[in-house]
Amino acid sequence: MPLDTAQTGPRPGRLTSHEARQRLEHARNSRLAQLRALDESVHSTDAHLVSAQTEAIQRVLTEIDEAFVRVDDGTYGSCQGCAKPVPAERLEILPYTRHCVACQGRATA
Repeated sequence: MPLDTAQTGPRPGRLTSHEARQRLEHARNSRLAQLRALDESVHSTDAHLVSAQTEAIQRVLTEIDEAFVRVDDGTYGSCQGCAKPVPAERLEILPYTRHCVACQGRATA
């Protein structure tokens, strides 16, 4: 779902740049808190499991950083597979997603 520009103003069902940034910041902060918790528990858990969890969180943080770039260049909310708007509900759940559900299914198949 494309972002509104300051010139056009918000439209129903569309995310503003500010809203997108807030969601992405929340997602980033949550993942950073998870990394801190993993670092603190490294002595009491399986090192292989902690390593796998750390790598997964790092991948999500990279996706979040890439989403910030899409906010800046105006492509945030547009599916990179089909160029259609990503539904707002999906962006609420995964604010850093690059694809609509259908394209995500094809990308992971």
